[in-house]
Amino acid sequence: MNFYLAIILFAIVGHYLLDVVVESLDLRHLKPELPEEYIGYYDAAAYKRAQNYLRENTKLELLTDTVVIPILIGFILFGGFNLIDRTARSFQLGTIPTGLLFTAILLLASQTISLPIAAYKTFVIEERYGFNRTSIRTFVIDILKSWMLVAAVGGVVFSIVLWFFAKAGNWAWVWCWMVVALFQVVFTFLAPVVILPLFNKFNPLEDGELKRAIEDYAKSQSFKMKGLFKMDASRRSTKSNAFFIGFGKFRRIVLFDTLIEKHTTDELVSILAHEMGHYKKKHVLKFAILSILVVGGMLFLCSRFVNNEGLFSAFRMQHTSIYASLVFFAFLYEPINTVMSFFTNRLSRKYEYEADAYAVTTHGKPESMISALKKLTVDNLSNLTPHPLKVLLRYSHPPVLERIEAIRKLGGVLDDGGELYKKQDIG
Repeated sequence: MNFYLAIILFAIVGHYLLDVVVESLDLRHLKPELPEEYIGYYDAAAYKRAQNYLRENTKLELLTDTVVIPILIGFILFGGFNLIDRTARSFQLGTIPTGLLFTAILLLASQTISLPIAAYKTFVIEERYGFNRTSIRTFVIDILKSWMLVAAVGGVVFSIVLWFFAKAGNWAWVWCWMVVALFQVVFTFLAPVVILPLFNKFNPLEDGELKRAIEDYAKSQSFKMKGLFKMDASRRSTKSNAFFIGFGKFRRIVLFDTLIEKHTTDELVSILAHEMGHYKKKHVLKFAILSILVVGGMLFLCSRFVNNEGLFSAFRMQHTSIYASLVFFAFLYEPINTVMSFFTNRLSRKYEYEADAYAVTTHGKPESMISALKKLTVDNLSNLTPHPLKVLLRYSHPPVLERIEAIRKLGGVLDDGGELYKKQDIG
């Protein structure tokens, strides 16, 4: 058997089997007894409903992989990629347009498979559990907008990468790295004002108690921002969240309207204090730098496999090309990506603890942070007792019960008024 084909099949099947093991253990780890921390937040029926929600989503994911992976393996073994390449080449458009057409056909095929699954998840599972507010029209429009965005931005980046690999010789990966890194930085600034408004409306937060509380807290932390915004998340789902986006003075605080409806002012400030902690601890900057370094390493490795005859033979290809090299390298890179995600998730969980500590020690209201976490997990039907192996391999956030325990163990001591009078920054 071709050496590269063996690696690719091992990676595909191995990843699938790992998913089956991890998800099966996670389902078996569900406990019927409600954790004591959540008494008063969940009743027995609601807790059982949350576990059923996890079961349905997990079974859908595993069933999808069980169907898709044999199709993918058959597509590789029986020359499906070569058929698409021959189709793209038949138009005689030139190297870059042919590469774009080849990739576009692959993406369209992938979307053809994933769309029915996404529709089922949205209009059956999410609907069944009271989350879905997405109309069919919104669902379709979101997909079309996403495709246009991928075509516009992804097409430009992919074209530049192809051009450099064709013209710049051994140092092509360095030039590609610089271009991709530049796009990453620019995209960070464009997303709040150009990309996100394509999908949601962002209105300035109304004057009132919440806005004053957030602005007072931000001022106390010398945190500059462009503005406070409310996002119409309720158009698509009842799930709630909040996020920061942008850098420097262009940073924006965004609250889901569903979040505002369900939380007190102190809870909302605690949530935003957590997000602010990520900036103050430079977690966002560190992850941005790490992402750029990872992309650089990936492009370097990719440059070693451009037009590799053995790799193309594994995919039953008649012709080598730079564009197909980039696609095929993604299969080889998957095991590396799995290992990398183990370390990045571990780092992310560490940063979440640090951001929680920042929120508690600067806002001074640990019980508000705890109640906010509890409400978020209840509102989103999150798994309260994930299996340790799934946490280790998949979770970018620590399990909520562990976060609550860590908050309670912080070095702060509460006074009679419920405020921290001894503050300790553990980040």
